[in-house]
Amino acid sequence: MNLEALCKEAELSFYDDELVSENGRKIYRIYVQKEGGVNLDDCARLSEILSPIFDVEPPVNGEYFLEVSSPGLERKLSKIEHFAKSIGELVKITTNEKEKFEAKIIAVDDENITLENLENKEKTTINFNDIKKARTFIIW
Repeated sequence: MNLEALCKEAELSFYDDELVSENGRKIYRIYVQKEGGVNLDDCARLSEILSPIFDVEPPVNGEYFLEVSSPGLERKLSKIEHFAKSIGELVKITTNEKEKFEAKIIAVDDENITLENLENKEKTTINFNDIKKARTFIIW
């Protein structure tokens, strides 16, 4: 099953997916994006495309709930492509060595992310494989 192609059919771009357990319920979440933002109708349209396919070819074992959503303004970055699409945005990063960064993403290549410190404008480059978790954030 090609989620990217199915999302494209709904005029959306696939961002990520995850399987989580909340209150004893298994939830399969699909995150999508589009130019100008994702609305409820977009999510419903994709859900209508996916539901009959998932009835025949379930994405996970056992009973689950399907959720289609935008990743949001403050979103998890788990793929190098996520960082590349977030150049110019603010990010919080925790490395495998437990170093923490709050900075602006200024460049991304095949394996490195270059950040600019928010206070002193100092630049730091981090290898993607050294990142434990990352999330964009907004200063409200």
